[in-house]
Amino acid sequence: MIILGIDTATDAVSVALHDGESVLASSEIRSDRQHAEALTPMIDFVCKQAAIELWDVGGIAVDIGPGLFTGMRVGIASAQAIAQVIDVPIIPVTSLDILSAAVHSNCEVIASIVDARRGEVYWSLYRLIDGKRKQVSAPQIGSPELCAVDVLDRGQSTMLVGTGAIKHETEFRERLIPVLPLVEFADDKHSMPLASTLVEIAHERALRGDWVQVDEVSPMYLRAPDAEINWSTRSSQ
Repeated sequence: MIILGIDTATDAVSVALHDGESVLASSEIRSDRQHAEALTPMIDFVCKQAAIELWDVGGIAVDIGPGLFTGMRVGIASAQAIAQVIDVPIIPVTSLDILSAAVHSNCEVIASIVDARRGEVYWSLYRLIDGKRKQVSAPQIGSPELCAVDVLDRGQSTMLVGTGAIKHETEFRERLIPVLPLVEFADDKHSMPLASTLVEIAHERALRGDWVQVDEVSPMYLRAPDAEINWSTRSSQ
């Protein structure tokens, strides 16, 4: 089965195709919020690179966040529209899952950390259990300090990955290095979730039948969109 992956949850826009064995084609750009304009040409490009028609796709994988609100909506809406047209199901995957799957480390814990702006980060923790990386803490939002406390509570060697880890690297180093046995930071090339990793995850989930229908896909916000926050602030004044 060929799976089309769409990832627009962060400043990177990426798409990829997977045929059940390997990634057939992929494309990535740093869009500076031009997600909607970039996405359709990129899908056309990877289909041409893989020499397939969109009708050959058997499923859509999409990053549901957490991340940029507008970016998440663009990716999900596009995935839903394509899935409806070609009549295929969708596999939703979080940006935190994608980040953790993209890195290789001997550390006991992988901390996926996405910049949430407003001085906050989204995060979740992962461990290698029975040869597979599994989530061991639910996705959360809070200050870098709260994230560091969550990591420290496990007391294990940890690799940090994601835009949030990079943006607040100094604070994480100051809080974690004196206490944990080992602290590593993933390379910048792994700082944003990419569709090439998304489709690898989606292929494994497809084998388990972890599909959802088009109308069952929704973004993982964890925090109200900025427009709602601004309106609430104005209303309370």
